[in-house]
Amino acid sequence: MPGTALAALLLVTVGCGPVAERQPADLRVGYDSLDGTLAVWPPRGSLAKDAAATAAITAAVRGWRSPVDDRAHLPSSGILFSGQVGGAPLALVAADVPGDSTSWLLQLDRDGQRWRVAHATEYTEPGYLVYSDVLPVREPTGRRYLTSARVERLLGPDGRAVAGGDGVTEPVAVPACRAVELTATLRPTPSLPRGRAADRVLDLGTATEAPRYPLVRDETGAGKRALTGLDTCVLAGERGPFGSAPRRIGDREAPRSAPESWPMAKIATRSLGSVALGGGEPGDLEQLTWETPSGTMTAVLYRPAGGGTPVVSPADRSTTLQAYHLPLPGQSLAVLSWRTRDASFAAPPGTTRLVDRPGLVVVEQTDGKQTFSLAGTEKTWYRSLSSPR
Repeated sequence: MPGTALAALLLVTVGCGPVAERQPADLRVGYDSLDGTLAVWPPRGSLAKDAAATAAITAAVRGWRSPVDDRAHLPSSGILFSGQVGGAPLALVAADVPGDSTSWLLQLDRDGQRWRVAHATEYTEPGYLVYSDVLPVREPTGRRYLTSARVERLLGPDGRAVAGGDGVTEPVAVPACRAVELTATLRPTPSLPRGRAADRVLDLGTATEAPRYPLVRDETGAGKRALTGLDTCVLAGERGPFGSAPRRIGDREAPRSAPESWPMAKIATRSLGSVALGGGEPGDLEQLTWETPSGTMTAVLYRPAGGGTPVVSPADRSTTLQAYHLPLPGQSLAVLSWRTRDASFAAPPGTTRLVDRPGLVVVEQTDGKQTFSLAGTEKTWYRSLSSPR
């Protein structure tokens, strides 16, 4: 889906909502983002012109709070859809939360005449939801998607076109803990004069827990290849790559917010070589990389020989000397990797190196703290690992 460069091309006019009956205190219906003369998020749904529904949805959003107790800024938020889907009331709101500096997708349902926020997902790049083109809709047993007016066609994980109406697709079969790819065809617009035949996005699975946003941009298809055969619930766990770096907002811990290591785009892998770990036949050791709003994160991934269960490390921020815990069954290893040439690696005295190659060292972790160094021609980098608990 288009990135921040496209965002700069979208004209966002805060003060002119498309529904004449909207009161000044109400959320806008649709969103005033334009690609040339095309309204990217026009009013959608059978309730888009229902002033009472708009007021009730606004009241529910006004009463909602983020996990750190910040509220949505209503003048820069908007109702992307309000109507009936699958026989039930549904509203989707792109909520701007300045205190978090994030975008939130709020999914509302209705209990009698009262609307309520039933599900909220956070994307830690401000403004993302209004220049995206495919948004997730949570269902009890699967997934639907809301598409922008730029989308001509959406292909599901099976490569077939997904039917829908008024911007909302029919249910799509998405596994709980596996990543699947969606591909949108975007029509020609001033920002995309030739359109885009394959605008790819990964859905990390229906078990992705709020407030973690389940869609990840995958422009080249490298993410799909990287996550093949991996359990995304394991990746998202507290010790997994995507879930292991807690988020801080200012000087506050934010354990209920999306982790700092939650992926935004550019998931990819590179091979570190074939190595024998855990006493078995040689398997494939890979470095996993991905982009977050705070920069590039990395982890290591070991795929055992014979199709055994892959093992992943927690996240490590991208730096010159990377250091990872790799928790193999019955054995905890430290993996050190680097790409700097003409550098000398040093480990604590007495350390047994299970793998020792240019750019890659694997050692057994001890009960104490281990400090490693990489000496270049002008600088030395240090990394320490403590025994994992």
